[in-house]
Formats: sequence, C-alpha cells, structure tokens
Amino acid sequence: MYDYRQMQFPGFPPGQGGPGFPSFPPGGQGQGFPGYPPGQQGMGQGQAPAGPPPSFTPTQATAQTLSTGGQGPSAFAIDPGAIRRCLFRYTYLWLTSGQSFWFYPTFIGRQSISGFRWTGFRWVFYGTDLRRVRSFQCF
Repeated sequence: MYDYRQMQFPGFPPGQGGPGFPSFPPGGQGQGFPGYPPGQQGMGQGQAPAGPPPSFTPTQATAQTLSTGGQGPSAFAIDPGAIRRCLFRYTYLWLTSGQSFWFYPTFIGRQSISGFRWTGFRWVFYGTDLRRVRSFQCF
C-alpha cells in the first residue's frame, strides 16, 4: 500500500488526493495507515528531507555507474546493492533519458527505487525502474 499523501495530481491542490484517492487534511498530515506507527508511512516512502539538497551540481565523471563495462552498447545492470548505500542520503541521479536531478532515496527494491525528487523548489515523491538509472553519486 503506497502513501498517496505526498503525490501530486494535476488539477488538485497538495494533500487533496486525486481521482479515486482519499483527501487528507491540508498539508498531507494524515494519521498514517493501519499497521504503521504515526509518522511512519507504508512501502518505504519515508519522509522528505527538511531542507533543500546541496547547492552544487556534481559532475557525472565522478559518479558511480550502474552499467557494465565493455565495448559497444552497454547493458545496464540492475544492482540495488550498488545504490543501497545512498539510502536516506542526498543523491544525484543521471537517467538514461538524459535527465539529471537531486534525489533522496527512501526505498530500494530489486528492480526499482523510490524517494523524493527535488524540483528546484520542493521535494516531490518519485520512483523509477533501476534500469533507467545510468549513474549516481550520493553525499
């Protein structure tokens, strides 16, 4: 069960659910879900950092890659162990699509990662397949 309180839906104010999802008090400060203590959220969503990420943009040259080496096209390894040390740390991600951004991982599964992505103004819940992560660097 995911905690939809922090997710943003187009046309709905923050914390107001969305189509088919319940509304929560303003600011998304609900009481949590059954089976989780107050303040804890299900499925490893965790809490967004209280402040912004570091004010610099790291270079990809110093980042750790998730791809296997070799000549020609690289095959991406799905290795959650490589990025697990970045759990609950400011992490800069470079995706195979060319996008790059600050990320705060709160859950790492066998094939996916989720946490909070920095938009430039605030943290929003975000998740992606590990095959889409080209490289990363955590701080």
